[in-house]
Amino acid sequence: MSEMSRSRMFKNQGKDPDEMRRRRTEVTVELRKSKRDEHILKKRNVPINEKESTDSEDSERGVHQSLEQIVENAKSTNVETKLQAVQAARKLLSSDRNPPIDDLIRSGILPVLVSCLEIQNSSIQFEAAWALTNIASGTSKQTQAVVEAGAVPHFLNLLQSKHENVCEQAVWALGNIIGDGPQCRDFAIRLGVVKPLLALIDPNIHITFLRNVTWVMVNLCRNKDPPPPIDTIQEILPALCLLIHHSDTNILVDTVWALSYLTDGGNDQIQMVIDSGVVPYLVPLLSHIETAALRAVGNIVTGTDEQTQVVLNCKALEHFPSLLSHSKEKINKATGNQQQVQAVIDAKLISLIVHHLNKGEYQTQKEAAWAISNLTISGRPEQVGVVVEAGVLPPFCKLLTVKDPQVIQVVLDGINNILKMAQSQGGLEHLCEQIEECGGLDSIEILQNHENEDIYKLAYEIIDNYFGDDTEDIALGQDENQQGFQFDPEARIPSEGFRF
Repeated sequence: MSEMSRSRMFKNQGKDPDEMRRRRTEVTVELRKSKRDEHILKKRNVPINEKESTDSEDSERGVHQSLEQIVENAKSTNVETKLQAVQAARKLLSSDRNPPIDDLIRSGILPVLVSCLEIQNSSIQFEAAWALTNIASGTSKQTQAVVEAGAVPHFLNLLQSKHENVCEQAVWALGNIIGDGPQCRDFAIRLGVVKPLLALIDPNIHITFLRNVTWVMVNLCRNKDPPPPIDTIQEILPALCLLIHHSDTNILVDTVWALSYLTDGGNDQIQMVIDSGVVPYLVPLLSHIETAALRAVGNIVTGTDEQTQVVLNCKALEHFPSLLSHSKEKINKATGNQQQVQAVIDAKLISLIVHHLNKGEYQTQKEAAWAISNLTISGRPEQVGVVVEAGVLPPFCKLLTVKDPQVIQVVLDGINNILKMAQSQGGLEHLCEQIEECGGLDSIEILQNHENEDIYKLAYEIIDNYFGDDTEDIALGQDENQQGFQFDPEARIPSEGFRF
C-alpha cells in the first residue's frame, strides 16, 4: 500500500476532500434513516382540518363533482362557483390516502389554479395555493408540473399578502418546491425567494407560521450537488443565528438541521458557519437536540484542525460522555492534533469509545474504529499508550473479521501505527503478545490472502515486520521487568504522523 493511499484514511495526514465528503455522506444517510420525522421531511401535504367534516351539503356536493366539472367551474367568472370548484379540488388533494394528483394534473386544472393566485380574492387565493401545495408535495414530476405551470413567481408575490393565511400557504408551497432538489431550489433563489422569506421572521409572527418559514430555510440549505450559492448562505446564516435562540423546540430542531446541511458542504462552508458566530450556541444543543446537533458538530470536526479547535473551545467534549452513553448515537469524533487528542483523553472519552468499539452496533463500532485510527496517527506515544491500556486491542482486532474492506484497512492501519510506535519505544514484545492472545495475529495472517491488494500487502508487512523470526531481536531493548505497553514520554513522533 502506498503512503498516500494509506494516509488518506486519517484526518491530519494527506487529508483527501473526496474521502471526507464520502464519510460525511455516509453519516448523513444513516442519520436520515434513523430520524425521519416531520421536521426534516422535504415536502409536506396539508390535510383537511377536522372541523371541515361539518361543511355544508353544498361543499360536500362540490367534492363529488367530476374532474371535468371542477375544472369547468374553476374557470367560471362567478366568484362563488369558482371558489367552490377550487375548494373541491383542494379537498381531493388533501386526502391522506392516495390523493389523485396525477388525475388532477391530467384534467388540465394546473393553469387554472395558477391563474387563481392572481385573483384579488383571498379565499380563492388561499384555496388555490393550498391545492397547489399538495400537488407539489408529490413526486418530483408532480412538483415540476407545478413549476412549469408558472406558479413560483405568483407564490413569491403572495409572500407580500396582507392576509396571513394566504402568505403562510405560499410559504408552504415554496417549501415543497424548494425541497424537491437543487434545481428547483436554485430556480426559486434566482427569482428572489430569500429576502421576502427572511423578512417574515418577526417576533410577532404566529408560531406555526414561523415554524413553516424555518422549515423552508432548511430546504434552502439542503442538497450539496451543487450546494446553495454562497450569497444565499451568507443571507441565511444571520437568520439561523437569530433562530437558534428561539424557545420553540420545533424551530430549534429545524435551525440545527439547516446548520448541519451547511456544514456538510466542505471546509469553506464550515468556515462560513464558524464565522457567523453560531458555534458557541450550537454546541450546548448537543445535550438537547442530540441527533441534529451531533450531525452539525460532527461535520465541523471533520474540517481542519483549526475548525475542530473552535468546537473544542466551546467545551463540546463535556457533552460527549452522555452522547457516547446513548446506545443509539453514532460516534463521529475525529481526533485532530496532539493537543486535541489530549482533550479527548482528559474528558475521559477513551474508555467510552473503547466500550462502543466492543459493544456497540456495527455502525457505531465503525465510527469508533475511525476515531481510534485517527488517534494513532495524531497522538504522542503516551497518548496512544492510554488507548492500548484502556483495552482497545481485542475489540479492534475483532473488526478484522468483518466483510467491509474499508473497515479492515482502517483497523490494519491503526494496528500498524501502534506496533511501529511500540517498536520505537521498546514495548513491542508485550504488544505482540496481546495481539496474538486476542486472535488478532490469526486474523492478520488470514488477511494475507485477501482479494484487496492494499489489505493483503499491509497484512504481509505487519507479519513480516513485527511477528517474524527477528521480532525478539527488535525488542531486546525492552526492560525485563516492564509490564504492559509502556511508552517513553520523552520520545516524540512527528506531529504529521508516521511515514510509512
